[in-house]
Formats: sequence, C-alpha cells, structure tokens
Amino acid sequence: MADILESRPATDFDHREQFGKGFSRHPVTPKLWVVLPAYNEQDAIEKLILKIANVDVKNDIRIVVVDDASTDDTLKILRRIQDSYPLSIVQHRQNQGLAGAIRTGFSYFLKHGSPNDVMVTMDADDTHSPATIPQMLVKIDEGYDVVIASRYQAGSRTIGVPFNRQVLTWLARWMFKIVTPISGVRDYTCGFRAYRFSAMDKASKYYGDKFVSEKGFSCMVDVLLKMRRFDFVMGEVAMLLRYDQKAGPSKMKVAKTSLQTLKLLFRRRFVG
Repeated sequence: MADILESRPATDFDHREQFGKGFSRHPVTPKLWVVLPAYNEQDAIEKLILKIANVDVKNDIRIVVVDDASTDDTLKILRRIQDSYPLSIVQHRQNQGLAGAIRTGFSYFLKHGSPNDVMVTMDADDTHSPATIPQMLVKIDEGYDVVIASRYQAGSRTIGVPFNRQVLTWLARWMFKIVTPISGVRDYTCGFRAYRFSAMDKASKYYGDKFVSEKGFSCMVDVLLKMRRFDFVMGEVAMLLRYDQKAGPSKMKVAKTSLQTLKLLFRRRFVG
C-alpha cells in the first residue's frame, strides 16, 4: 500500500531452508510476533520494547511496531534502537486510527509469519505487562486458538483505571456475554491477545478486507465477534493492567466508544 512504509533489518528470520516435499531441514520453532499499534508513544515505546525482548520464552521474537503517523519522537526512537532489537517498523504516512494500525499489523503477520507461529497484540503505552505473554503461550500450546489477557480472571489486577472506563468495560462484558456469548471469554474489549496463525489466516480469508472494519477501539470487539463464527477454542489468562504507568492522556473517547460498541452489538446480533 502506498500509505505504508516498511523498515526491517537485513538479517531477518523469514527465510527457511526447505527440501523434499515441504519438509524443513531442521525443526522450526514457532515464532512469536508481538504487534504494537503506536501513536505518539515516545515516553513508553523504548521501555516496552526492552521488556518484550527480555520475555523468557522458547520462541524467537519479532517485535512489529505499526507507527500510525506519530507527530512526536516515536518514529525517531524506533529507528534509533532498531538495530539493537528484533524490531520491524511499519510506518503509516497518514494517521488511520487503531483499526488501521491493527489491520496493518494483522496483514504483516499473515504475510511474514508461518503456519505454527503466534501473534500477540498489545498496547504500546506500557500498560500491558509482557510478563503475561508466557502464560498466553502455554494456553496456545495446550490447543487454544485465541487467548485473551483478561481483567476478569482470578488473580487479575487493574491499577489507575479511570472509573468511567471501568464502567464501560464492565457493561460491555455483560452485554456481550448475554447477547453474543463466546465460550471461554469474559473480557471482550481488551486488545492484549494471542492468536494462532492458522486461526487468524482462516478468519482473514473468510472476511477479506472486512475482517477489521470497525473504526476506533470497538474494532477489537468486532474481531472477536467475527472469530466466534468458527470453531476456534478461546480462553483467558489473568492480567495486570498498570494504567498508572501511562505517560500521556488516553486516546479513547469513552462516550464515542460506548456508542460505537452499542451499535456494533446491535448489528452483530440482529443484522449479522
């Protein structure tokens, strides 16, 4: 796409030796792709990337930052540290919002990933803890297709979340649980998730350009609702949400997001 610029280290790990009828010469460990939609995250992005790079997992890690036309020093910081981390940068020339950044991240994963790989999406503002990722991968190894870092699992904690946002997520949880329930899911709105490549590939091929069609923060709810059409196994792990570590103001407009979510709920339940 003309609106997207991609920057990747020359020594990337996308190329694998093959021989015979598609068999690898050496066992290939599934790779972990951590996708970060980022807009004006200069105060958090470097700290978060360091934490992700130090996560104790068996998988090779590739961090993909989708810079959504930041106007601060986010992109400058990313370029400065790129050679020090397994980091790929995808730059939007124009701001496309969370939905656009998520769409780009999904496309990048499906283009460069392999059938056994896993993608984790998380916020770039350092409010989601990368230490949760190993627990998510354990669930994936057990056979889950989608794993959500949930605020409603035993052991979860939220610190510093404004009251109006707490009310929004609580109401969304109960509305979707009643109207469009998904087995194993309690937290519909959290974007900190792990996806198996095969599940993402199947859903993306089915919906095409409509897979990420909602604007704003409700796009993450919509992705989950669309994936419920399939026989995917979904589950959750406990999370620690450190909203007190957020450096800048929230980009979510609570009233607007609430209205978008209600409209989405109506369409998915009564329209399809």
